[in-house]
Formats: sequence, C-alpha cells, structure tokens
Amino acid sequence: MQLSTILRPSFVFSYLKLIRGVNLFLVALTQYLTAIFLIGNRESWLQILTDKGFFLMVSATVMITSAGYLINDYYDVKIDFVNKPKRVVVGKKLGRRWVIAGHTILNLTAIAFGFLLSIEIGLIMFGAAFLLWLYSNQLKRLPFVGNLSVALLTGTTLILVAEYFHDRAYIIACYAILSAFITLIREIIKDMEDMKGDARFGCKTVPIVLGIAKTKWVLYCISLAFIITVFVLIQHISLVLPSILFITLILLNLSIAKADTVKAFGTLSTYCKIIMLLGVLSMIWI
Repeated sequence: MQLSTILRPSFVFSYLKLIRGVNLFLVALTQYLTAIFLIGNRESWLQILTDKGFFLMVSATVMITSAGYLINDYYDVKIDFVNKPKRVVVGKKLGRRWVIAGHTILNLTAIAFGFLLSIEIGLIMFGAAFLLWLYSNQLKRLPFVGNLSVALLTGTTLILVAEYFHDRAYIIACYAILSAFITLIREIIKDMEDMKGDARFGCKTVPIVLGIAKTKWVLYCISLAFIITVFVLIQHISLVLPSILFITLILLNLSIAKADTVKAFGTLSTYCKIIMLLGVLSMIWI
C-alpha cells in the first residue's frame, strides 16, 4: 500500500478508533497523577512533567495498551460482527495485515523503550505484550482467567510508576490492587454484555458458564472483597478513597441487580470507568 494511502484521514481514523483514544488518555493520566500526587509534591510536579525518561515509560505503556486493543479486535472480528456490527473496523475499514503490522510495531517500540530505561521495565513491557496476545488468542475465552489477566495488567500500569521512581511502593501497590479489582468487575460486566457473540463462537466466559443470575452474585462477592481490601489497606492513610468507593460500589451493585439488557450492561461498564476515574482523582487527597 502506498504512503499516500496510509496517510489518508480515513486510514488514520480507523487506527485511532481501534486503539480507543479515550482509554489511552486515561492510562497516561493515571500514571502522571500517580507520579505527581503519590510520589512528588506540589513543588515537583513540573519536574515530573518534564522528566523525559518518565514520558518514555508512559509512552511505552500507551503503546503496549494500543497493541493490545489491536490484537484483541483482530481475533474478535467474527464475535464483534454479532455483538457490535456497526463498530467493526478490522476487515471493513482496515485490512487485517495492517492491524497485525501496527500491533507488531507498537509492541517492539514499547519493549525497546522499556529496555532503554531499565532491564526490569523492559521485561515488564515484554511480559505485558505477551500476556495481552495470549489473552486475545486464548485466555479471554476461558471463565475468569481472561478477566483476571486484564485486571492484573491494569494494576501493572501503576506498578511501573513505582518501579521507575523506586519510591512509595506501598501506597502505589494499594492503588494497583484497587485498580485491578474494579477492572475485574468491569471485565465480567463486559462479558455479560457480549454473551450473544461469545456463546456463538464457543467462548466459556463467566456469564456463559454460570448464567446471568449467578454471575451477578459473583460480582457482589468481588465488590465486597473490594471494599474490605480498601479499608484494610488505606484506612490508616486516608478515609477519602474508602468513602468514595463504598458509596459508588453500593450504587453500582444496585444497578447490577436491576440490569437485564445489553444496553444496561453497557451502561454499567461505563459506570465502572467513572469509578476508576474517581479513584485516580482521590490521589489528590492522599
């Protein structure tokens, strides 16, 4: 394909749609806010914003996440034609070989950036890239295993900040655990939303194996474990985050109890993103 074709607005827009720009912004924002509020202070925020090494690490994290979205949509194209036919890009607006090319280039660049910073960060980047590929290829079709994989990877984005600065490991690890919890809840809700297509192509997700009613009880139990963990880990540091999460999780579970349509589950998934954002903003008061 010629360079003029690659630079066409429609070609570029198709890539941007696949890599979920809003989600990538939240990833970068979370890492920067973690560095500013949990590691730095009011006087050092400009130093963190202008830290070239940290910018390189955040860029690498965003690239790995982008590559994960590309490979996920590559493998899920048939399922997406059932669940979200109007939102399918792979094979319609963007050739499958270009999706694989983008996935490869982003991963290799991110891993190279990681090793430029340190061996540890490079290995984490490599491990994340491999796990995202394995998730898209196999793990997401297994009950709970795929959900847990994404949750662990989400928490890793914060662990990277602690690894880069070698500071405030405990509080950052607490936020990483909390981030993993809410991601786990959201991933299971997304599986409830996508049951139709997943079932048609042989996926064994939690709602397919257990049914909607039992899956809701799984979510209630995870939410309970979530709030208990928050109080145990953070209550001696600040009551702001536990209070925020307690109220939002109560509202979330009330909504889960009532939800029974694809649209309702989609709304719950968005609500989980809002909880994530509130959790990140709570760093200001830690």
